[in-house]
Amino acid sequence: MTATCREPSRESEWATWMRAGIAGDGASYRRFLAAVTPHIRSVARARCRTLHVAGNEVEDIVQEVLLTIHLKRETWDGTRPIGPWVSAITRNKLIDILRRNGRHAAIPIEDVMDVLPAEDNTPELSARDIDMLLGHLKAQQEEIVRSISLNGQSIRETAARLTMSEGAVRVSLHRALKALGALYRSRFRED
Repeated sequence: MTATCREPSRESEWATWMRAGIAGDGASYRRFLAAVTPHIRSVARARCRTLHVAGNEVEDIVQEVLLTIHLKRETWDGTRPIGPWVSAITRNKLIDILRRNGRHAAIPIEDVMDVLPAEDNTPELSARDIDMLLGHLKAQQEEIVRSISLNGQSIRETAARLTMSEGAVRVSLHRALKALGALYRSRFRED
């Protein structure tokens, strides 16, 4: 079961209500919370079952997710889909519960592809620096990173263009980003 909201009409309604709620419309915000709660509960229940977490943790996760949504609602980028944002919060709260209970979880890469980026305080790289870093990758990895990370194409679009499976593109992207991270740290963060 995927954790993101896939129904376009539901996604659209949630986003509309959240935007109005952020703008101060309390009724729309309550509608959003009432509509998103069953989705959060369903995702939390499925994840708890998959990870063998006690079912009584589901409601704790739901409450923590709703509280986080409330406290962080201003951080949602209204131009982006809201389902992945809600799902990322849900996943993170589940991980928090696992950590509190002394357990670790392996999260599939598909579940983290839509996560909002964290605030980045690292200095900007020049186009020359980026090209130099990308030049260390295999040609196909470089093409995938450029396509997805620099040109904003989806995994599906990239896979179709390169005649690869989406899973192969995800794996290649993950490996390329890991290699770029190591190279970046060794070249630019030697302070």
